[in-house]
Amino acid sequence: MDLLLDNQAKSGHVSVVETDLLLNEKAKTNHDSIGDTDLLLHEKAKMNHDSIVETNLFLDEKPKPGDESLLSRTSRALSSATRFALDEMHSDGHWCAELCSNVTVTAEHIMFRQKFGLDQDLDGKAYESYLLSEQNSDGSWAIAPEYAGDVSATAEAYLALKILGVSRDNAQMRRARDFILGAGGLAKARVFTRIFFAQFGLCSWDTVPQLPTEFILMPGSSPINIYLVSSWARAHVVPLLIICHHRPLYALPNGLSAQNDFLDELWTDPADKKVPCSPPLAELWKNDRFGFVFAVLDKMLYALGGLRYFPLRGYARRKCVKWIWDRQEDAGDWAGIMPPMLLNIQALVLEGVSLGDMRIQRGLQAIERFAWQDERGKRIQASVSPVWDTVLMVRALCDAGMDTRDERLRRAIRWTKARQILGPEGDWRIFKPNIVAGGFAFEYYNSWYPDIDDTAAVVLAFLKQNPQSVESDTVARATTWICGMQNRDGGWGGFDHENNKLWLNSLPFSDMESLCDPSTPDVTSRILEAFGTMIQLSRQEYIAPDLLNRITAASERAIAYLRRNQESDGSFFGRWASNYIFGTCMALVGLSYFSKGNSMIQGIQQSAALWLKRFQNADGGWGEDLRSYKDPTWAGRGPSTPSQTAWALMGLLAYCSPSDDAIERGVAHLLSSQTDIVGEGASWPERLYTGVGFPGYFYIGYRYYRHYFPMMALGRYLQAVQGDSCKNIGEKGNGWL
Repeated sequence: MDLLLDNQAKSGHVSVVETDLLLNEKAKTNHDSIGDTDLLLHEKAKMNHDSIVETNLFLDEKPKPGDESLLSRTSRALSSATRFALDEMHSDGHWCAELCSNVTVTAEHIMFRQKFGLDQDLDGKAYESYLLSEQNSDGSWAIAPEYAGDVSATAEAYLALKILGVSRDNAQMRRARDFILGAGGLAKARVFTRIFFAQFGLCSWDTVPQLPTEFILMPGSSPINIYLVSSWARAHVVPLLIICHHRPLYALPNGLSAQNDFLDELWTDPADKKVPCSPPLAELWKNDRFGFVFAVLDKMLYALGGLRYFPLRGYARRKCVKWIWDRQEDAGDWAGIMPPMLLNIQALVLEGVSLGDMRIQRGLQAIERFAWQDERGKRIQASVSPVWDTVLMVRALCDAGMDTRDERLRRAIRWTKARQILGPEGDWRIFKPNIVAGGFAFEYYNSWYPDIDDTAAVVLAFLKQNPQSVESDTVARATTWICGMQNRDGGWGGFDHENNKLWLNSLPFSDMESLCDPSTPDVTSRILEAFGTMIQLSRQEYIAPDLLNRITAASERAIAYLRRNQESDGSFFGRWASNYIFGTCMALVGLSYFSKGNSMIQGIQQSAALWLKRFQNADGGWGEDLRSYKDPTWAGRGPSTPSQTAWALMGLLAYCSPSDDAIERGVAHLLSSQTDIVGEGASWPERLYTGVGFPGYFYIGYRYYRHYFPMMALGRYLQAVQGDSCKNIGEKGNGWL
C-alpha cells in the first residue's frame, strides 16, 4: 500500500483494515518546532521567503489541449487572492474578519446599557445607523440576508431604536410596527425576547418559564443537570438562573413601570400581555410528551413561587456567582460569545457586585472588543473568530502554492500554537476528567470551552504547513484530546462529550432547539481528514504507536458513524455551515483517506458525489438556501455563493477527475465571480450567510468564507490537474464519475 504523501494536496486513501502496516518503520526524535525553517518541505522551494510564490508552480506538466486558458486563469486568480489574504494579515501573524449575525446582539447590548444608565449618546447614532441599514423592505429585521422577517428580531430592533430616541412615527418604525402586528404582535416573541422585555415591564414575568436557581446544584450524575445542556446554553442559563430569581425591573426613557406602555403599539391587545409562551397542554400531550411533562412541571414551579423561598435558594445563588466568576477569563471575557457576557455582568450586579468592580470593568472592556464599526455604523459581534480564520487562511495559502517556509506562514503557525489550551479549565472535564488537555478555542480568550472542530482544523493547518509537525507535542496533545472527546456513536460534537439528550429541547425555555451538542457529520468528517492525514504521514514520520492506534480505532468508529448517518439521497447534514452541500463536502474529503480497497466507503462517496452534481446550478456554481434547515425541499438549492461552490468543488475533487465537467464548470464560475478588487489583490463578494450558529434560528456570515474556501478549491484543482491527485486517486481505485 503505497502512501507517499504529496505535501501540496491530500493525496492518498488509507484502508482502515490496513493501517497497522503504517506503524513506525523507524523512530525519530520528537520535535515541537512547528514552522522550523530547516524542515524543507518542497524539493523545489524558492529561497526568497518574503515573496509570494506564484501559483503557476503547479503547472510543471503540460496541460491537456484546451485547458490552458482555465489553468492560467486559475493561477492568476490564486495569485490575486494570495495578495489579498496577505494584505489582510495582522502584524502578529493572525487573521480575524467580522463575524456577522443579526441585529439582536446589538439591540440587546443597547438594552444592557439602558439597564445600567450607561451613556446612550456615546456611539448612539452609529448604532442607530447600523440597525436601520439592516431593515428589510417589508419593515422587518431578519436573522440572515434574504431570509424571512423575524418577529423577535424586529421587536428587539424596534425597542433598541426607541431607546436611542428614534420616533415611533419614523417611516421605518411604522413599517416595523406593521410587520410585527401583522405577524401576531409581541405575543409571538420567543422566550429570550420575553425575558429581556419583562425586565422593562413590557411583558409579564409570569409568561416567562420558571428557571429555579437550584438547577446549579444538580450533580453531573443526575438525570437533569447543567452539564447535560450544551456549552453555549450552559453559559446563558447560569446567569439567567440569577436574573429570573430577582425578576428585576429597569427604567425606560418614559420611566419605571411594571406595566410599561412603551411598546403597547406592538401588542394586538395591550390589555392582555399575559400570553403563554408554550402551546396548550392538550397540544403538547399530542405532539410532544416530553414537552407536556416539562410544561406541567413549569406550572407546578409557578404555583410554588419558583422556589424563591426554598431553604437552599441562597446557597444556590452563591454557587451560581462562584460558577460565573470561575469562568471569567483574565481578559474579562466569558465563553467567547456576547450574550453570556452581558448576562453574567447583569447577574453579578444583581447579586451586589458594583459596576466599578475591577472584574466587571474588564468584562465591559471585553464587550467593547466585540464591537465593529464602519461606514454602515457600529454593531456588536456575537463572537470573534481569530483562531478559526487564521488556520483556514493558512491552509488556503498553502493550497494556493505559497512557499510553506515563508515567514508569514510560520508566524501564523506560531501565533496559533501559543493558543493551545493546556490548563485545568474546561467544563468538558466534568464527564472526561482523565483525558489530557490540548484543544484550541475559536476566539481570542475562551479557555473553558475549547472547540473540537477548531482543534481538528488547527491540526490540519499545522500538517499542511509542515508535515513533520505530526511529530510535535502540540499535535499529539491536540489529537489525544480529540480522541478522548469522541462520542459512543463514533462521531463528535462541537464542544462536549455525549451531549446528546435531545429531549432537553422540550424544556419550556428551549424554543430554539439548541440545548444539545450531539455528534454531527461535518465535525466528524473534519476529524477524519485530520486523522487520515496523520495516518498517511506515519509512513515517513514518527508517531507514537499508542497514539497511532488510537486515531486508527477512532477513525474506524467515525466511518461507521458516517455510514449510518448518510441521507437516503446520498447527502450529509451540515450542522455548522449551510447545509447539505457543506456536510457532503466534508464527508467526501474525510472519507477519501480511507477508501482504498473499501467498496463500502467508495459506495458512500459515489452517492455523495452524484448528489452534489445533481444540484449544480446553471451558472456552474452551487448554493443552498438556509431554509433547508426547516424545509428539506431546499436541500442543495439556492443561488450560487463562492463558499458553497468551493465546498462542492473540494468534495468532488476528493473523488472525481479534475477534468470532470462539473468541476471545470465550478472552477470557471469561481474565476468569473472573483470581482472584489482591492489594490493588487482580489476576492469574491458574498452577501448571503453560509455559517450556522443554531440551525433555523441563528446564522452567521463569516467574512473570510468567501475568500479562503475558494482559494482552497482552486489550489486543489491546480494540484489535481498537475497529476498528483489524479494519479493517487486512480491508483487507489476510486474510479471517476
